[in-house]
Amino acid sequence: MSDMAKNVLFVLTSHGKLGNSGEKTGFWIEEFASPYYVLADAGVSITLASPMGGQPPIDPKSELPDFQTEATGRFNKDTELQHKLANTFKLGDVHFKDFDAVFYPGGHGPLWDLVKDSDSIAMIEGFIASNKPVAAVCHAPAVLLNAKTTDSQSLVANRKVTGFSNSEEAAVGLTTIVPFLLEDELVAKGGLYASADDWTPYVLEDGLLITGQNPASSEEVARRLLSRL
Repeated sequence: MSDMAKNVLFVLTSHGKLGNSGEKTGFWIEEFASPYYVLADAGVSITLASPMGGQPPIDPKSELPDFQTEATGRFNKDTELQHKLANTFKLGDVHFKDFDAVFYPGGHGPLWDLVKDSDSIAMIEGFIASNKPVAAVCHAPAVLLNAKTTDSQSLVANRKVTGFSNSEEAAVGLTTIVPFLLEDELVAKGGLYASADDWTPYVLEDGLLITGQNPASSEEVARRLLSRL
């Protein structure tokens, strides 16, 4: 990276209800913490935003022992980052021109809010039009579904993309709970969807888009994004 510090915007979901299941959702901690530290440790300045501002909901499942990693352990001790997370900016109050790239952590939340959030869609379109990378992991590639290119085409059309697969959704038992299956929707919008075996790290880059399939892919997505900066 150059001597000038790079600025990356992280956009998190504000949606905390898992459909009509009565359970909670939100963003997945590992998919936030791991990329955050990859970039921050490399000297990148990171701003956090969400549609409603303030504390984004954390998916309680992502706090279970099975899903802890070195990065989540670090986050759990990092009171400074926890405070920053509790005070995210409102998405409508930040502007893509102030950043070099944007990153979207996953979790099921984005399937309900960010997929159709007009501020988020405008933000993604602004980044792409300004030749700046857009990265998303797991369920977060849903944020690309309603974004368009400058000539009004679907942003993912004829682009190599990945995201949480139908088989992974079936494995977690949420196929009938989620508002749509991400793999199907990316294909429906003309995306050249591909995936690896369930829970295997898998990242695709096409033009300015960097997408990762699942939580295991989050660190690699961040490394690819870092190399673009």
